[in-house]
Amino acid sequence: MLGTLLVALFIGVLVVQAYINSEFTADHVETEVGDQAGVPRAIKHGGPVINTTGGQVSSNRLPPRTIALTFDDGPDPKWTPQVLKVLEDNGAHGTFFVVGSEVTRHPDVARRIVAGGNELGLHTFTHPNMQLLAPWRRDLELSQTQVAIARAAGVHTNLVRFPYSSKPQAIDETNWALFKETGAKGYLVVVNDRDSQDWQRPGVPRILFNATPEGDQSAVVLFHDAGGDRAQTIEALRAFIPAMKARGYRFTTVTEGLNVGLKQADNAPPPLAYNEPAPATDRWRGQALMWTVDLADGLVYVIAGLFLVVGLLTIGRTGLLLLLAGRHARHRRRPGFRWGPEVTEPVSVIVPAYNEKAGIEAAVRSLAGGDYPEIEVVVVDDGSTDGTAALVERLRLPNVRVIRVPNGGKSNALNTGVALAKHDLIVTVDGDTIFEPDSVRRLVQPFGKRNVGAVAGNVKIGNRRSLVALWQHIEYVIGFNLDRRLYEVLNCMPTVPGAIGAFRRRALDEAGGFSDETLAEDTDVTMALCRAGWRVVYEEGARAWTEAPATLEQLYRQRYRWSYGTMQAMWKHRKALTERGTSGAFGRRGLPFLALFGVALPLLAPVVDIMLVYGLVFWELEETVVAWSGMLLLQLVTAAVAFRFDRESMGPLWRLPLQQFAYRQLMYLVLIQSATTALTGGRLGWHKLRRAGLVRSGAPAGPPVEPRAAPQVDSWPPTLHEIRLDPHPAAGRAPARPHVPTQAFSTDDMPSAGSPPGGGSGPVRTG
Repeated sequence: MLGTLLVALFIGVLVVQAYINSEFTADHVETEVGDQAGVPRAIKHGGPVINTTGGQVSSNRLPPRTIALTFDDGPDPKWTPQVLKVLEDNGAHGTFFVVGSEVTRHPDVARRIVAGGNELGLHTFTHPNMQLLAPWRRDLELSQTQVAIARAAGVHTNLVRFPYSSKPQAIDETNWALFKETGAKGYLVVVNDRDSQDWQRPGVPRILFNATPEGDQSAVVLFHDAGGDRAQTIEALRAFIPAMKARGYRFTTVTEGLNVGLKQADNAPPPLAYNEPAPATDRWRGQALMWTVDLADGLVYVIAGLFLVVGLLTIGRTGLLLLLAGRHARHRRRPGFRWGPEVTEPVSVIVPAYNEKAGIEAAVRSLAGGDYPEIEVVVVDDGSTDGTAALVERLRLPNVRVIRVPNGGKSNALNTGVALAKHDLIVTVDGDTIFEPDSVRRLVQPFGKRNVGAVAGNVKIGNRRSLVALWQHIEYVIGFNLDRRLYEVLNCMPTVPGAIGAFRRRALDEAGGFSDETLAEDTDVTMALCRAGWRVVYEEGARAWTEAPATLEQLYRQRYRWSYGTMQAMWKHRKALTERGTSGAFGRRGLPFLALFGVALPLLAPVVDIMLVYGLVFWELEETVVAWSGMLLLQLVTAAVAFRFDRESMGPLWRLPLQQFAYRQLMYLVLIQSATTALTGGRLGWHKLRRAGLVRSGAPAGPPVEPRAAPQVDSWPPTLHEIRLDPHPAAGRAPARPHVPTQAFSTDDMPSAGSPPGGGSGPVRTG
């Protein structure tokens, strides 16, 4: 509920900001003069001040040799003070028809106008063409400007000039209806006798010619004190006022000029009010209006600033990826590249499994049938209720053991498997994951270097038939595997994925095993390894095929846990930022990089979409489309490079633009909810992903890339080693971490942070 209210408030503020900036489409449209048959002759051929108050129909001129200088579109913090200075230097006053939205932004300038003896008039709140607006909006344009003036200058005005209005001779029936409507509210409408056309910047001589009345005629002269470069206006005024005074003209405000004329009439009526004090209610309403405008302007400035930050971060990240990941790929593909001496030591493969009957058989077959010299497969059934262990038993594979423990969580299952494994090279695999025949062999070769403590493999999506799964395939290639190349070069790999990873037993012991203190046991242990001084690398040739969530709901739950778990791990290892040695090196390199590009950038990424929607509705369409297309092109370039490095078909990339309108927004919600949960200290239970068993020992469901088929092992000797293990053994080798009896786990629930727009399409594994 609170989130909905905040979103509604956010949208409302953006709409207000668009309104006050006159960014609705109709606001900039001028219209031609229409039918004038219904306009009284006294109005068409009368003076520039039109009075329809109280049912009257009259127009008025100023007395002879009287000029009222009028200025439209201000106040402007640069040009209006210069105009005021010219008026003051020449002993003249003017009438300023102000735009309400600008008054709210520059109230001090409006106050200065009044303090100098000048007059204010309404020029609407957002400078629209009033003919194109609904009656309620026309009323709002005037009333909001009135209360803005009341708060800024403390006065009330009865003068109005409409944007795009001209001389009395140009009043048509549409305008006449507006004039009568405005008069019914108590306003005098002011047009002009002479238009200087200074907005066109035709040069000072031309401005002077346009502004100068003929003979001794009076004139309401139109100038502008805002809306562009007004240097020519300033120069023209410096010449115009002295020249007209030399001809015997006096300069007044509109109201002063009218009052001079009224005094000369028989039975003169009372003089018109001039800068009369504003009611207190108008001042209070004006204050609320200014706060609203300040909030709207501030929010847009913040969004624009964040958009710039997102753009810079995205470009910077893309540059780093192309530079460092490219360097990594070129290094690995050099002829004769080897990690070191060939590794042939026996390997123990640990498969923690909880209710994995849909895919466990295919997973175990692929592991047991690998081409590595000696593989031991240890399936740790963590209290499954769907017969997972029995399915593995029925395979009767000679190098497979089943260990049953009460449900205690994934970290407990992993530690149990490691404790009971026979060998010192440990491979961890999710229960739904299919290995290729050479995956284990390729995965452990980096252990030819003695300082390598863990190896991250290459995770592939097997079920690629649905659009959601294809989007995840794109995300895995860009946000997982391309990032891992970058992290290896920087020596700050944050995650060895649970789907395919390898560890030295000694390294795991130094790291304390797999912890249950976070939901991201794989990220947690990897960070601990890096802090302990072990090198963690990426082996792209070791491929594993996994089943991705097939629905948006399942995907949301999975990524929510990934993101939240990664934030937990980062917080747990925060002390590395201030430590020395290898721990400090990882902390000052890996954690800021992960926080900046894995958390902050994805959290800020919605700014791109906000600016897109704002621009399409309220801003310039062409500029918006160009900016958004630039961001999309940056993503496509990054994606194409990632797919090339991973030797993937480019076919799925045509779906990348569609990813921007559904998938990415879902990932935004994931990151926002994860951050909220982290900040509020909330806790999560395990969400089990329903498996469909779409990945089998062979080709994945999707057509783009086919892995090498794993051999069938049905003919192997029908023997099976089974151990039923109490999670709290009285003697012997104990699990590295305590049993947590109330926590279930899902092998797909691996934590992660998000991937920014320039390198993926939402929250992804960042290691």
